[in-house]
Amino acid sequence: MNIDLRSDTVTKPTKGMLEAMLTAEVGDDVYKEDPSVNALEKRLADMFGMDEALFFPTGSMANQASLKLHTNPGEQVICDKYAHIYNYEGGGASFNSGISCKLIDGHRGMFTAGQAEESINPPDFYHSPLTSLIAVENTTNKGGGASWDFEELRKIRHVADKHNLGYHLDGARLWNALIAKGERPKQYGELFDTISVCLSKGLGCPMGSVLIGNSELMKGAIRVRKILGGGMRQVGFAAAAGLYALDHHFDRLTEDHKKAREIGEVLSQLSSIKKVESIETNIIIFELNDGINEAQFLGKLKAKHIHIIGMGSNKLRMVTHLDYTDTMHEKLLTILKAS
Repeated sequence: MNIDLRSDTVTKPTKGMLEAMLTAEVGDDVYKEDPSVNALEKRLADMFGMDEALFFPTGSMANQASLKLHTNPGEQVICDKYAHIYNYEGGGASFNSGISCKLIDGHRGMFTAGQAEESINPPDFYHSPLTSLIAVENTTNKGGGASWDFEELRKIRHVADKHNLGYHLDGARLWNALIAKGERPKQYGELFDTISVCLSKGLGCPMGSVLIGNSELMKGAIRVRKILGGGMRQVGFAAAAGLYALDHHFDRLTEDHKKAREIGEVLSQLSSIKKVESIETNIIIFELNDGINEAQFLGKLKAKHIHIIGMGSNKLRMVTHLDYTDTMHEKLLTILKAS
């Protein structure tokens, strides 16, 4: 039995999802003639109470398009030092949009409204980049699946309004935050100018992300997607997977969160583990004791067909997901307890 906990992106489509994909009604999405894509975009726009939505092949492309829509070359986006747009999108902010990132030293990928306001460059000081956007990530990937306090997000909205800045949410794992906090999509739609949501992580789709926003910004989104090479044809086969996942895989995220907490409880009892980060959703980040070799620890797990991610500096990560079964879970806990 192979147990792959490297990421929630490793899932395969379920039988029901495959059937939905095979029977999808499709058309040419570049001409906006794919009914399945149109249905997914409308459903997500309505779900978040926003004007428009646009399907993208990847979350990174959706985020990069958002940065382009909010900024001009030479300007700056405020984000946390752990932000996905800074750490894991190949330097796309500078390459695609010609902008820089002002990094905030937050807590587990989250910062306060006060820190955001302090990071805004004076608009009349032409020696520094013009601040034009605040971007947040929920849940935080590098922060171990932490979920933002919604009231803090609301305060940051006030800061953005006060200084005439855009406000973007990288919601790749927003589904997990909504489940963990009992929040509603429309709460987020009321706060943000643009939101990207991923279908290929917690929802278990083979591909796809959607950028949702208000019409004034989104009117340029399809042009930016084209420039980035994201125009696709009969992509309704993938969109059908997204529609199926919203119906069948959203509420079940509670199972992933429960398993993650149970893994954390076992890890915290092991003598080889120095620290387990607080677990709110489906990501477990833990740190080995100084005398434990990270490569050897990973190798021992791999020898037992358990695959996880090494993050360097003796930190490791596990991510629970749709394909991580109860049987796998029991086996993993047994192996960990014996280690």
